[in-house]
Amino acid sequence: MLERLLVSQPHMSIPLYAKLLLCGLLAQEFGTEVDPSRISFVSHHLSHAWSAFSMSGFEQSLILTIDGGGDFASGLLAIGSGTEVTPLATFPESDSLGLLYLETIKYLGYGMFDEYKVMGLAPYGDPAPHRDLFEQFYELLDNGGYRIYLDRIGPTLLRSIEVRRKGMPFTQQHKDLSASLQEALERIVFHVLRHHSEITGIKRLSLAGGVAHNCTLSGKLLRSGIFQDIFVQPAAHDAGCALGAALMMSNELGQSAPRERLQEVYWGPDLGSDRAVEQELIAWGGHIEIERCDDVASRAAEWIADGAVIGWMQGRSEFGPRALGNRSILADPRPATNKDRINAIVKKREGYRPFAPSVLEEDANEFFELPDSRQEFPFMNFVVPVRESKRNLLGAVTHVDGTARLQTVSRNINQAYWEVITAFRKRTGVPILLNTSFNNNVEPIVDSVADAVTTFLTTDLDGLVVGSYLIKKRTASPEDWSRLALSLPPYSSLHQVRAFTALDRQETVCEIRTGPSSREAVRISSELFELLMRIDGEAPLGDILDLIAPNQNQREALLNELRGLWEQRSVRLHPMRAGSAAEPLSSSINLSSGARL
Repeated sequence: MLERLLVSQPHMSIPLYAKLLLCGLLAQEFGTEVDPSRISFVSHHLSHAWSAFSMSGFEQSLILTIDGGGDFASGLLAIGSGTEVTPLATFPESDSLGLLYLETIKYLGYGMFDEYKVMGLAPYGDPAPHRDLFEQFYELLDNGGYRIYLDRIGPTLLRSIEVRRKGMPFTQQHKDLSASLQEALERIVFHVLRHHSEITGIKRLSLAGGVAHNCTLSGKLLRSGIFQDIFVQPAAHDAGCALGAALMMSNELGQSAPRERLQEVYWGPDLGSDRAVEQELIAWGGHIEIERCDDVASRAAEWIADGAVIGWMQGRSEFGPRALGNRSILADPRPATNKDRINAIVKKREGYRPFAPSVLEEDANEFFELPDSRQEFPFMNFVVPVRESKRNLLGAVTHVDGTARLQTVSRNINQAYWEVITAFRKRTGVPILLNTSFNNNVEPIVDSVADAVTTFLTTDLDGLVVGSYLIKKRTASPEDWSRLALSLPPYSSLHQVRAFTALDRQETVCEIRTGPSSREAVRISSELFELLMRIDGEAPLGDILDLIAPNQNQREALLNELRGLWEQRSVRLHPMRAGSAAEPLSSSINLSSGARL
């Protein structure tokens, strides 16, 4: 880390030791001094291992962590027993299963963090046509190990397939390639685990690392019979390393975590009291209609049964990548057309990707083929078969291969979510809802009330439930829009650059960037650039428009442009904060050379 800092910022004063650097950063962020002796470093894959085993509830298990890489390794095989984790084998970065996946999907028009999309594409293909080709990329060893030949992937695929560019349609060849990749991953992981389960006699497994989010793989492992039970850390990716490192150090300091199976991950910020929620909602004025309701579950179920797609927000947000009923978009799981509808109105994602079902725990076995050893699937990290007799009924949540990424919902764990599914069952006879994360295609899952209202207003969701409140959209007047505050999020910056225009002339153009490079840039009008340059912090939108757009047509054009940028989260529109006073806006502008950061 220190070496990277020195190379990237050679003039920066950098401490000699990483602990001192971290102490400085913590002091700067939290305003308190930290004793360097209190900082400990934990290896990447041990962190993953502890995050899984410590929360599995197992007294003993095999532990497998697999990802792209971390601390010069791509995986760890270990035994967890009591309060000890004992490594058996480490897999180097050169044999990375995460990189096997990543290097392959580059030729399918995807990149880093798109791996889960290809997992969803694989069931549309047949692995057989490219099986021999993929067998050139890996070797299974007699000792339960394997080798990956990453340098063969690019040249071989360039010779063998039609490379897909981003945005191009998928051919059957691309689907078959996805299926072959998924099969190769499964063969390697099964080889490792079958060998080590046989030689150790251990019949329980704890999984973590980014590749452990491959829920198709996890589901097949669970049904294989190699293990009696499997626990997958819900935050299997690198966010879970923070948890694992804390658990490991707590154990080393003699304060071991209780040996219990993790039941829930509703660890994020809470919505707050009804009064606090109401005040936040009222601040949106003429943009929304608000109704307090003593039985939001029944009303929400009524909306959904009548065909609505709604946002649902309760209690604390989830830790990890899955929306598990507190920050969710909910819909009827029956009509297959709901998949296309949700993609059109909010997700804007590839049509082949499946949506997940949330089912009442007590009814799960009626609709899904579950192993005798396991009836609870609270974290949506296993794919299971939908019972053949129910596949046509559950058209919106049954994938093309007859499977679903299942979440079971327990009254004891999430009563509010259990109640809305129960209310839907009373209306329809189906104890299941379609559940997808509450976000659009350019943002993470909503966390706060403001996040939820923003996503609601910038998508075509039909309704929103926040705590005890039912919310519908209103047609906002120009005055309602003028009362909102306009601000730039911290990741957005304004730039004027020389570029070629549609007329093939080089001109100065204005753009707003949501990342470090021009690849994340959106061109904006010079009028909007001028408007945004006037903002220092936040300012009432109406006041800015009064200064630079006195004519109604100009105001409407700028407002429409701003709405588009708001949908893409390049700018923020929100109620003025209580007690905040806008700074006087300058009537003139001085533009410096390129960017306002």
